[in-house]
Amino acid sequence: MFKGMGGLGDMAGMMKKAQEMQAKVGEMQESLSSITVAGESGAGLVKATATAKGELIGLDIDPSIFRPEEKEMVEDLILAAIKDAQTRASERAQAEMGKITEGLGLPPGMKLPF
Repeated sequence: MFKGMGGLGDMAGMMKKAQEMQAKVGEMQESLSSITVAGESGAGLVKATATAKGELIGLDIDPSIFRPEEKEMVEDLILAAIKDAQTRASERAQAEMGKITEGLGLPPGMKLPF
């Protein structure tokens, strides 16, 4: 394509790939808001729902655990469900990013600064 220009042809190709990747990353980041994941604790007594961006959007608590003497346990279950949802959100975001970066020849699992 760019004969006689040395490495400029490769540079142009790299720039084009970088622009394509930037567009795909932008699209992926927008889609993370619509992807939801669920975390749970206490064998499903507490469930937390989050977007793949990690934003908590829902919390479902089984009413059977509402006893004043078990307040501390309920709080622990809520925190555990939220942490589980956030972990799953992070894993899902990385998986979505991996779909974009796999064609670029980057090492598997490489985290980009997004």
